[in-house]
Amino acid sequence: MSHLKLNKEKKMKITKLSLVAALAINTAFAGGDIAPVEPVVEAPVVEAAACNSQTTVSGKAQAYLYTNDSVDLFDQDSSQLGTAITLDVKHNFTDNISANFTAVGFANSMSENNFGYFEQKDVGAFFNVANITATFGGTTLVLGRQLIDSPMFGSFDWLLAPSSFEAYTVVNSSVSNLTLVGTYVRQVRQVNSGDNFIDLTDIDDGNNYALGAVYAADALSASVWYYNIDAGAAYVQDKYTQVYVDGGYDFGSVSVAAQYAKTDYNTGLDSDAYGAKVETKFGNFGLTAAVVNVTDSAAGYVERDGLYTSSWNYFAATAAEANTDTLSWKVGASTDVAGLNAEVSYAAYGDEGSELDVILGYEVTNCIGLAAIYSSTDYDVNVNTVDTEDALELIATYKF
Repeated sequence: MSHLKLNKEKKMKITKLSLVAALAINTAFAGGDIAPVEPVVEAPVVEAAACNSQTTVSGKAQAYLYTNDSVDLFDQDSSQLGTAITLDVKHNFTDNISANFTAVGFANSMSENNFGYFEQKDVGAFFNVANITATFGGTTLVLGRQLIDSPMFGSFDWLLAPSSFEAYTVVNSSVSNLTLVGTYVRQVRQVNSGDNFIDLTDIDDGNNYALGAVYAADALSASVWYYNIDAGAAYVQDKYTQVYVDGGYDFGSVSVAAQYAKTDYNTGLDSDAYGAKVETKFGNFGLTAAVVNVTDSAAGYVERDGLYTSSWNYFAATAAEANTDTLSWKVGASTDVAGLNAEVSYAAYGDEGSELDVILGYEVTNCIGLAAIYSSTDYDVNVNTVDTEDALELIATYKF
């Protein structure tokens, strides 16, 4: 399997993905309410303050440097630097109805080279989130452009902005410890694609939706998902349906989890993915070990997969080629010392190769964060060729 180039590469986000999280929207914003501005002409001050107090604005400025050794580390022909400003705006019409917007403006600081530009353009801007959210009792409706979070179908957070979807989502939490989710998706903005929204309703039959049930109580967690993806050819092979289940239990000193994904492709070339994971703590270190077996064909996913052995550059869902089985495994350790978060992991993907990742994050202040990611990949392109690549990513973020 060839190593994906930068502008199409799939990468895991720094914060760990929740395998049992409900579909979510970008309504959590850093910072607080913007102080109301006093009017310069005579006006009812109380009304102006009340109006402004319903709107919150926050955001971040970010610089992202990517470089690898395809030429040399930090050589202009094997490096790219992108910058972006993200603004999050939330306006409450009532206590239970709000409008949510995320605007992203970006610019590339290097000339177009072998990788192309981040977000596909020298400079540009787009709305990554633009929706109306309404909550009535235990039911929440999200209508419009949003972020989605589910194990095998969700927003992929990498580079300057996460991928997003034009969708209609319903979330119900009326039953204690149980969340029910349904979403129908019309369009997708793939990660690192700028303002290019793809109309999924024009691909095959055009119906793409997910249904899920998520349970979490004390030490026990579990979820069941059903996916109907008619636009599957845009991601893996063909349109498909998929059943995904997972479950976990925290015993205190040790937690265990298991997952299963059954993908039925329209072509009849189906896939089964089984996974298990064990996590524990040793002093100030968190230790994890996982194994996943993908049989017969790649597992279906949209934008990201939630399989336990996926790494920074590689999704375990694609490890199995046609009519083959691929057993992958991953071990990792993490710690947090004096504000420095560090994680090291190593994964092997059957005959496909391996990956070593070192991920560091440091909060300089509550508003300033730094991150560095070193990855060393060694993937087999074919029986006679090996593609080896060392890459370094540096990220600086200022929240406001």
